[in-house]
Amino acid sequence: MSFVVGLTGGIGSGKSAASDEFERLGAAVVDTDVIARELTAPGGAAMSEIRKVFGSEVVAASGALDRDRMRSRVFADPTAKKALEALLHPMIREESRRRIGAARAPYVIHVVPLLVESPDYRSRVDRVLVIDVPEELQIERVRSRSGLAAAEVRAIVAAQATRAQRLAAADDVIENRGTIEALREQVATLHRKYLEYSQAAQ
Repeated sequence: MSFVVGLTGGIGSGKSAASDEFERLGAAVVDTDVIARELTAPGGAAMSEIRKVFGSEVVAASGALDRDRMRSRVFADPTAKKALEALLHPMIREESRRRIGAARAPYVIHVVPLLVESPDYRSRVDRVLVIDVPEELQIERVRSRSGLAAAEVRAIVAAQATRAQRLAAADDVIENRGTIEALREQVATLHRKYLEYSQAAQ
């Protein structure tokens, strides 16, 4: 059984940059966002059920989920959000479990943006790593990469766990307010630590 580190952080915190660096150092990465995109791609395993529950207006011409339309829908309607989560989360969890089980690396970085919001998160990981960044920097980063208005980004941030809630759940923290080199140094330090933990757990 693999040693599993749950990596989380708010939108725009730098989860992908951190997980890419862990992967470069030899960790296996199982990312729930990647799995969700696969499930909602053209021909993805979730698409027929999404069409059935939400109608074809949330399906793009390609057959993939129209993410913008679905985002607008779930922000406007909490019951739609619950229905989408009830449909996708069990599929994502099952595929995550399969990939973690198949991993042949010394340890697994399990990227779960809403890890702290998941009721059973602690039972699925051995440690929680939070990528921490001030809220204003989050908003600035997301706006520059997505073109969303500040109010839209703030609404996304407000729908997630607070920075304080994430930090309270953390076993380890990476401060990601500086350069990519600073991020890499912190990842390298934790990589050595996780190698030790995974060896001790065997």
